[in-house]
Formats: sequence, structure tokens, C-alpha cells
Amino acid sequence: MIELKNISLAYGGRKIFDCVCAVINKNDKIGLVGNNGAGKSTLLKILAGIEQPDSGEIAKPKYATIGYLPQEAIVAGSRSLYEEAESAFVDIITARRELAEVEEVVAAADPKTREYAEAIEAMGELQRRLEDMQEAKLRSKVEAVLSGLGFAKADMSRPCSEFSGGWQMRIALAKILLREPSLIMLDEPTNHLDIESVAWLEDYLKSYSGAVLLVSHDRALLDRLTTRTFHVGKGRLDSYSGNYEFYLAESAKRIEVLRKAAANQQRQIEKTERFIERFRSKNTKAAQVQSRIKALDKIQRIEVEDGFESEIKFEFPQSRRCGQVVLEVENLCKSFGDHKVLDNISFKIERGERVGLVGVNGAGKSTLAKIISGELQADSGSVKLGYNVEMSFFAQHQSDRLNKANDVLTEACEGVPFERRARVRGLLGSFLFSGDDVFKSVSVLSGGEKNRLALAKMLLRDFNFLLLDEPTNHLDMNSKAVLGRALADFDGTYLIISHDRDFLDPIVDRVIELSRDGVRFFPGNLSEYVERIRQEGKIPSASKPQQAQVSEYKLQKQKQSAARKEISRIKKEIAQTEDSIAAIEADISKLEAEMASPEFFKRGAACAGATESYNALKDELARAYSKWESLSSELEEISK
Repeated sequence: MIELKNISLAYGGRKIFDCVCAVINKNDKIGLVGNNGAGKSTLLKILAGIEQPDSGEIAKPKYATIGYLPQEAIVAGSRSLYEEAESAFVDIITARRELAEVEEVVAAADPKTREYAEAIEAMGELQRRLEDMQEAKLRSKVEAVLSGLGFAKADMSRPCSEFSGGWQMRIALAKILLREPSLIMLDEPTNHLDIESVAWLEDYLKSYSGAVLLVSHDRALLDRLTTRTFHVGKGRLDSYSGNYEFYLAESAKRIEVLRKAAANQQRQIEKTERFIERFRSKNTKAAQVQSRIKALDKIQRIEVEDGFESEIKFEFPQSRRCGQVVLEVENLCKSFGDHKVLDNISFKIERGERVGLVGVNGAGKSTLAKIISGELQADSGSVKLGYNVEMSFFAQHQSDRLNKANDVLTEACEGVPFERRARVRGLLGSFLFSGDDVFKSVSVLSGGEKNRLALAKMLLRDFNFLLLDEPTNHLDMNSKAVLGRALADFDGTYLIISHDRDFLDPIVDRVIELSRDGVRFFPGNLSEYVERIRQEGKIPSASKPQQAQVSEYKLQKQKQSAARKEISRIKKEIAQTEDSIAAIEADISKLEAEMASPEFFKRGAACAGATESYNALKDELARAYSKWESLSSELEEISK
């Protein structure tokens, strides 16, 4: 369907793409993976036409459309949420506007004119076009997608400007899904979604009839959704016919084959170099030496690209033993103005427990974490840490708390006791800050680098209880895997807020769900929790809108269409009645002119006949006026 033909792009002397080729078919579900900075987002921008390659082309048929969601997307404007989402249906909105304009013409035009006839014909055509575009399903479609992405019914009339950046990302995503383009391209779409919305999006994209190209660090989503994988790196684009798990296994095989080929090539090169060195000074071998030198220059060296960044290597320090109860939250309440965020929340965490805290966006997870950490005060209730508990808190936006005026080393050392400073350089090296990287300014670090630095700072503290709020935001899959392994080996207790199933599943054995109704407790990991709430019907269906809703709306549109036809019929009948009235009044005027003549009453029987006709015309005129009044009242009622 869409083909990349010999795409090349370089920034300075660095090749991002070097004559890459690929084909995206109609129903492909493709995961786009690669190291940070390899060119994943750049490839999406080239496909979307936002960025132009140095050479090559994107070939696609005229009918093919592309929807692209970047990592940051803001929906501006004062339109309501529903109106903004509905604007995705450009063709329907245009046809509706044209129909309204034509209806105004029909209402104002004389039914006997050509303008009226043409307007009636155009009105019928527009009605058929709207029916072909399934306008009857529009409202239920819009509401189903917005509901799936976490919006409530009450949100539909709210101006888009009232929503935060994360929710505006959801609006932008909703508009792309509603447009139903031939290819949907999403760059880290789950960053601003909660558990329920991620599960809904996964179901929606699975059943989507078009193609999907997805960049995500959510391995669970990639494994469940994708059927192909594109890997970008060192100027290449390699295609794999399976999901992320398949890609890992298959790429390892390919790398092993490349390593063997590279080793064989190196042995051949070394053999040739030894021959050249040995016989370089012998005239009898000059021709052979020159031939081998030329052959050596022509060899294209095999480079082995393993597709992975260096992994951060660390482990949590051994924790000091604490009491059996680590954390006890009792009857906690918190409001911001009139908005009650937490209402009578109670739960307990014991030593050694590994707990995931989940809930929809806005349920109060981060607020609860800040109250537990002491950064916020509750309105009522209590938070108690157990005996010998030393807590370390990683906030959702912990990286924003870094001092941007510092370099990496200075920032890592701030607040660290002198005796531990010897550990700082080694720890930073474990987090991929090696050599001169430690002197980079915090202000120039990427989101992932800032998160790694914030995690490194956390490790320099003493703790036996970890409270982590979205610790994997901006971390690549390798860094997440290493953090997950370190948590699995941690001998203390932790409470983690995250919607990343792949990250949480191996390391939690209990889930606490926070909602406006309070808390619920679920044994098991995050995937088991998602399956449970799916069975409860808490995850909106990503299937087509319910037939009953569609039928009700379609019936409404049919009634409106029938009303428009009835209005047209009545207008015609009114016009005919007015013509009859005009004709009767003309006949009456003619008779009245005759009756005004002095000779009229001398006609005898003819006079009597004319008088009888005059009276009959008067009665007929009265009936015509009565009919006209009745039709006019009916027209006014139906028009309303």
C-alpha cells in the first residue's frame, strides 16, 4: 500500500537512513523499534510528509491517507470536546453545512422556479451522500472512542482549553482514530494513558481495518498488538515478520550469523595483509601484491549492529530490616477546593510486599503518593510508617526537580554524605554517564537521561521502602528491563504507580486499585488485574457502537428526512392553492365588473346565472383561503 523507496537522510556527517526500503501493507500492525536517536520519530515524520528525505520517495496510492500522532500534541481552541472530536469527520461536516444552505434556499425559493427544483434535487443528493457516509453512526462513534480513552459524559460539553496536556494528547489521538486513515502512526501513545485506556486502545487497534505503525516502550503492547517489526539503526531499516518477542529472537540469530561472517572476513583480511607485508619488497611478487591491495580496498567491511544500547547496570543496596507493618494509611481524605480527590482511603502494606497502585487518571494516585512521602498534607486521616522504615520517594516528575544549572556530577553529589561521594562516579557510569558525560549540563539532557540521573540520586540514599510514581517514563526498554531486574532482587518493600504491564507483571504480587469509590485489592500481577476488570465490564468495548444506539439515531435522521419531504410537498400544495385563489379572485373581479354595468340586470335569466356563479366563486374562494391557512399552520409546525 505504502512504499519507502531508497530513503536517505543525514544530519551533518551522521547517516540516519542510507537507501532504506520497506513496504507497509493494508492491514499491517508494525512495531517500530531501535535505539534512542536511531531515527524512529524521524521516519514517522517522513511518512507523514512533515520532514523531507535527502533522496528517495514515499510511494502511495491517491486514496491512501495517513494519521500521525507525535509524542507531544496539543489541541487548541474553545470548541467543546465533542465538537473538536466530531471535526475529524470533515466530509460529513461539509455535507451537513451544504445541506443546511440548500434547505435555506428551498425555504425561501418560489416552488415554480428552476432554483427551487435544483435545490430540491441537491437536497436529495446530499441526504444520500450523508447516508452513504453513515452519518447516523457519527455521534455514537465519537462518544465510544472518547469514552474508551477515558473521557466522561460530563466532559463532552467542556471546552478543550480546560483539559491538561495529557488529556489534550488523548483528544488528538481520538481525532486520528475517528478519521480512520489508511495508516495510523503513533509515537509513544501510551505515555499519557491509564491502564483501562491502554487496554481499550490495544483492543481497538487489534480490530482496526487499516495499517498501524507504532513506536512504544510498552513491550506488552507491542507483543500483543504487532505482527511485524521494523528495526532502525546505523542507517538501516530491517524488517521482521513477527512481534517484538519474535524480533528479539530473530535479531539475535541474524547478529550471530553476522558475527560469524565478520569473523571469517577478518581472517581473510588478515591473511591478505600478511601476504602483502611479506612480499611487498619482492619485485617478482609486485603484481600479486598490487592485486591484493586493490582487492583489500574493495572489501565492504561487515559491521555487526546488535540493536541494543549499553545496559545500565546497578543493584539496590541491602536494606535494613524493619517492622512487619511498613505503611498504614487510615481514613485519608484530601480535597482541592470543591474537588474531593481522596475520600476515606485506608490500606496497609507489610514487609516484603511488592505492590502496584493503579487507577484511572485523576483518581488521585500521585496525590496519595505525595501525602505518603510528606510532600502534601492530608485534610484528615493518617499515614504511618512502621518501625525502622526508611522511605525513598521517586515522584512522577522527579526529573523536573533536578537543578538545571548543575552538571551531572555536581547534581548527583548534592546532599550526599562525604563518605559516599566515592561511589558517585561509579554509579553514574552504571547509568551510562561515563567519561566527559558527567560534566554535561543537566539542562541539555534528554528525558531518559534526566530520569536515569534522578534514579541514580535516589540510590545514594538509605532506604528499605521504595515509593515510585511512574519510574519508567522516558526510559527505553533496556533500561526498564534492568530496573525491573534490580527491583526483583531488592530485599525491601515497594509500592509502584505504573500502567506498564510488561514492567510490573514480573515484580508485583498484589494490586491496589484507587478510584472515587475507594480502594479495592487484587492478588496477582497487573495483567491478571486487567483481565479481571475487563470481565467486570470496566474497560469500554472497542467494538462498533451498539446497534440500538445506531438504530435510534438512524430513526431520528429518517424522521428528519421525512419531515423535509413533507415540507416540500406542503409548499407545493400551498403554491397551487395560491394559484387557485388568484384565479378565483380574477373570475370574481370579472363578474363584479359585469355586475357593475347598468345593462347587467336587463339580461333576465343570464343575470340570474351570473349571480349564481358569483356566489359559488365566493364560496370556493372562502374554502381556498381556509385550505391555505391550514397548510400554512401545518408547514409552520413541521418546520419547528
